[in-house]
Amino acid sequence: MSLVLDPTAQDLLFREARTANTFIDEPVTDEQVQAIYDLVKFGPTAFNQSPLRVVLVRSAEGRERLVQHMAEGNRPKTATAPLVAILAADNEFHEELPALLPHFPQAKDLFFSERPARESAAGLNAALQAAYFIIGVRAAGLAAGPMTGYDAAGIQKEFLDDDHTPLMVVNIGKPGEDAWFPRSPRLSFDEVVTTV
Repeated sequence: MSLVLDPTAQDLLFREARTANTFIDEPVTDEQVQAIYDLVKFGPTAFNQSPLRVVLVRSAEGRERLVQHMAEGNRPKTATAPLVAILAADNEFHEELPALLPHFPQAKDLFFSERPARESAAGLNAALQAAYFIIGVRAAGLAAGPMTGYDAAGIQKEFLDDDHTPLMVVNIGKPGEDAWFPRSPRLSFDEVVTTV
């Protein structure tokens, strides 16, 4: 059985999409980011908890503050990307559950009254949303450069608070010259899938 999604869209979102390491100077607009969010917000999360929070770093001052917390190899591309997004998990997401899960508002207290349960759920579900975000960036015709090479405690202190855990930093824009590393191998279907 073939996929329903058009092959051109399959290429845009997956087969031809790459992690960009250089970008051209063309800005990423607020309208583009809004369109990305308005698409990816529909990706599923458990209890519709939607714990992803996004900090957009646009200003030169913000960029300077961020770059100092990035791993050495990630600094140049973060300094020059048109837009950088810090993706974080909101560990107090449960406060929104009565509105996000109106048919089961008691889920807030029944499942998420304890901080460790919230942190575990927020980390998993915000990571799902981060993956949706990357696909959304690609759907907008842009390249994403997701990175986890940074000082998490430094980014949390500089840009977030104790209720938000950084998950990744994503450079966003149109790819520049020599943007791609060679594509790394992938595991085959038989190496990944087991039928019982």
